Amino acid sequence: MELRQLRTFEAVVRHRTVTDAAVALELAPSSVSQQIRTLETSLGVALFVRGPRGMELTAGGRRLADWARTLLEQADAAVRDVRGERPVLRLGALETIAGAYVPRVLERLARRRPGIDVDVHADRARDGLLRGVAGGQLDAALLLDAGDGIGGLGFTPPTDGLTYVDLEPVPLALVAAPGHPLAGREQLSAGDLRGERLLVNVPQCSFWLAGQRLFGDGPRRVRAGGVPVMRAWAEHGLGVTLLPEFAVAAGLREGRLARLPLAVPDLHLRLVWRRDREREAGMRDVLYAASAGGGRDLGHEDPE
Repeated sequence: MELRQLRTFEAVVRHRTVTDAAVALELAPSSVSQQIRTLETSLGVALFVRGPRGMELTAGGRRLADWARTLLEQADAAVRDVRGERPVLRLGALETIAGAYVPRVLERLARRRPGIDVDVHADRARDGLLRGVAGGQLDAALLLDAGDGIGGLGFTPPTDGLTYVDLEPVPLALVAAPGHPLAGREQLSAGDLRGERLLVNVPQCSFWLAGQRLFGDGPRRVRAGGVPVMRAWAEHGLGVTLLPEFAVAAGLREGRLARLPLAVPDLHLRLVWRRDREREAGMRDVLYAASAGGGRDLGHEDPE
């Protein structure tokens, strides 16, 4: 069993097809297929079966997937150590928060752990980040969530082997154009939005999920697009929208938007990683160094 075969195996697991794995690895599909066959022969176990969604793992393949991830991570760590390279934290982040919050996290890491380099990967999709963490392509990911467990906002994590720490609150604001009928009210309840046009992006969006928790099915969802589009449509009087305060601060300050008088719970800026990565030397220490408290009073668990 060779490392290159395990890397090929891991790529097929991640991409679900030999063709896509070959593209990612810059190999010919025939080479990928041959490496998988050789690996299966050496182990004496079938690793994949073809299913309706592509290559699916057998029971033996699922067992190997855990081992492959561990062995490849250890091999990469060994190479970095032998070469004397600085450790690298592979950090994923939602594009929505990359500009506003990632620099603060990086600044804390640079101040507390100056020997760590950080490779940041921004993604529009939360699912892609969580799969990257679960699959070992990312060490950790920054995303928005709520509640006392991963997925409390309303999404399902890809595995139960993840853990987290909440770094800081992310305030939300319900806004509309200053001339909107609701903008003149002294107080609102969630029921007052029944039938209103609520500008949203897609159902998987953090702010869509936050709105679902807050308003239920009362408002009429109008798909506008990403944060800049939702904000612009609200400024033009096309509906109300629920967005992070950092995204609407300028519009509120300059009078293009009005904050509607409804109490809106904060979201959490949540750092998520795989629980078994904490066994690696220094990894837990590095992850907690990224937090606002440096590992003290961090919500659901005590790092000590």
